[in-house]
Amino acid sequence: MTDTTTGNRETLGFQTEVKQLLQLMIHSLYSNREIFLRELVSNASDACDKLRFEGLHNAALFENDSELNIRIGFDKTARTLTISDNGIGMSRDEVINNLGTIAKSGTREFFSRLSGDQQKDASLIGQFGVGFYSAFIVADKVTVVTRRGGEKSDQGVRWESDGGGEFSIEMTEKSARGTEITLHLRDDQDDLLAGYKLREIVKKYSNHIVQPILMKKEEWKENQYETLDEDETVNQASALWAKPKSEISEEQYKEFYKHVGHDYDDPLAWSHARVEGRQEYTQLLYIPKRAPFDMWDRNARHGIKLYVRRVFIMDDAEQLMPLYLRFVRGVVDSSDLPLNVSREILQESKDIEAIRKGCTGKVLGLLTDMAQNDAEKYAGFWGEFGKVLKEGVGEDMPNKDKIAGLLRFASTHADTAEETVSLADYIARMKDGQEKIYYVTAETFNAAKNSPHLEVFRKKGIEVLLMSDRVDEWALSYLTEFEGKPLASVAKGGLDLGKLEDEAEKQAQEKQADEFKELTDKIKTSLGERVKEVRVTHRLTDSPACLVAEENDMSANLARMLKAAGQKAPASQPILEINPQHPVVLRLRAEEKRFDDWAAVLFDQALLAEGGQLDDPATFVKRVNQLMLELGS
Repeated sequence: MTDTTTGNRETLGFQTEVKQLLQLMIHSLYSNREIFLRELVSNASDACDKLRFEGLHNAALFENDSELNIRIGFDKTARTLTISDNGIGMSRDEVINNLGTIAKSGTREFFSRLSGDQQKDASLIGQFGVGFYSAFIVADKVTVVTRRGGEKSDQGVRWESDGGGEFSIEMTEKSARGTEITLHLRDDQDDLLAGYKLREIVKKYSNHIVQPILMKKEEWKENQYETLDEDETVNQASALWAKPKSEISEEQYKEFYKHVGHDYDDPLAWSHARVEGRQEYTQLLYIPKRAPFDMWDRNARHGIKLYVRRVFIMDDAEQLMPLYLRFVRGVVDSSDLPLNVSREILQESKDIEAIRKGCTGKVLGLLTDMAQNDAEKYAGFWGEFGKVLKEGVGEDMPNKDKIAGLLRFASTHADTAEETVSLADYIARMKDGQEKIYYVTAETFNAAKNSPHLEVFRKKGIEVLLMSDRVDEWALSYLTEFEGKPLASVAKGGLDLGKLEDEAEKQAQEKQADEFKELTDKIKTSLGERVKEVRVTHRLTDSPACLVAEENDMSANLARMLKAAGQKAPASQPILEINPQHPVVLRLRAEEKRFDDWAAVLFDQALLAEGGQLDDPATFVKRVNQLMLELGS
């Protein structure tokens, strides 16, 4: 990574992903260039929060300076803009790791999703979190001088880059802890060299920052502003969540979300409440509009900030929200927890358990309200976060019924995967006498939609849920009924439609089973250990055969998923069901010479129809070709 070394100065190459991000960001986000100041101020605020947290256990980090603040200044002659803080600062290794690399899981996937469309990519880049690199939207060179709190010497670190492929780093003198970022502005950024413009941006994007943001006062004299040698606070410098809701505008809520959620977009919804009782705390919780790029990394936790009496305690307080709600962002401020609370204490705290329960209930209530009163908005939420929410039916037993009511599924009632129904919708449309909620699982929506197991249900007009998310199989092991109606797979066990079949149909089925017993026994003998049983079916109207699993056996779809993931699935044999009215089955009944080949092809076709893979495709093709030739001769 090192390119050159001069004295103590090194020139290093950016990580490849950083180079990509810089180029994409500068072009995609330029139309909203003001966000650079929001991002740098947000980082400065985080640095102050981290110092306050680490200082709880090591007061020496404050170096006799506990008044934390952020400063913004500019120099018209040098054409520079400076953002500085007296927060925790960075060591040399931290500078390289934080400013030269992107240490985020899912980075490769993020870049693979970029399309080249600037508007779409701007949204994705916002999800990723532009942070420090947003400085290059307005600057053609950036200099950072920083020193970590608690260092014994006055040795700081100087980092510099023009946003190309390299950056330089060297040790330098810095007496005070913290970080100073100097932006050498591009030629077309003159408006940023004005105090009124910078104040306007701060009030628009960073008014909620807890630390005071200081700037030199200005006076209007002789048709121009004159800078005074006196500081003033240009933001409200108070905890937004601690204010009454009546005093907070919708725009302020949105801007605070962008700070706490490190997001480019507005939130989809939020809930702000003060809870009083055995535990007293304030919660300000947001649901994002779009899923973060690393949502499927269950170890990536960057949702909830924990404060105690407005003192920042920690980021990523995973104990405050269950994993299936890991997309939630926000703040929880407790009045009761000790200031020196640790993650270990949080894991065992009854107070935290109560806060977690309250926060979970608030989010689920927010989603329930959205689902009932704004179906379009909830559909947008479901498209982004539905697969994660499904995890909740197995992870949150006390709220399982509430979560189940929020689930949405594709079904035979609609034509596309995007048109979904709730379980309550399904029950409301159930036919008279229908006692079960029927579903089918498959690897894709089309595979589920075209499953041969649906044929009799389509004939009778019975709706079936089409489940093709990988999480569905797992969730269904916990979600066995809803509002007293059992969920039943159309591909497992003997098909019992109960009152949806009349006595005449049942008698006809029994008669056919007797008539075809000789054939089913013969097929079973031919297929041997490949099947547990062969029987006549009444599931099928168009297909010659299908495979089903025993009621308590693992579904074929789940077994395939486990195999694809390199895991071992329990051994089980499928049941082959044949359609006694299909010409292929009738041909097989009369076949003598090539019976074994016909039986094998019938089984293999049924396996392929449900998305399975053949053990010996070449033999299957050879058999089919031979049978076709004989039929044509």
